[in-house]
Amino acid sequence: MARDPEAIRVLAKNRRATHEFHVLEKLECGIELRGTEVKSLRVGQCSIAESYGHFRHGELYLVGSTVAEYSHGNIHNHEPTRERRLLAQRRQLRAWDKKVRERGVTIVPLQLYFKGHLVKVEMALVKGKKLYDKREDMKKRSAERDIDRAFSRRR
Repeated sequence: MARDPEAIRVLAKNRRATHEFHVLEKLECGIELRGTEVKSLRVGQCSIAESYGHFRHGELYLVGSTVAEYSHGNIHNHEPTRERRLLAQRRQLRAWDKKVRERGVTIVPLQLYFKGHLVKVEMALVKGKKLYDKREDMKKRSAERDIDRAFSRRR
């Protein structure tokens, strides 16, 4: 059975991002990786929970992400927490760079995934939530769960 070339396999999600921030815009980026990093990702050993996007010389970098060392690697194994360059259109990067210079706007990764044979990162332009916003979201989620339970009992 042949695999779908556009099949998406999620490797890591940043669940805290949607709880901590309001998502303003999303962007799918490629990521520049070394050989052992790709092999380690295929095994599923990565984390983007504490990472963020940072602009340097007009290029976007993913800082703070962890890709564990490849277990069958040798002396040329990669550094687990190195900064990785993200690949996107220059026009889009310039627009985001302008927005990030505004107060309170930052870039965080939402998920890391394989799209076919390529590794992609979904980055988001975000603004921090206040405590009352977080409480409001929790109330909405709780109410939705209660409604779903009530409907499932009726069936």
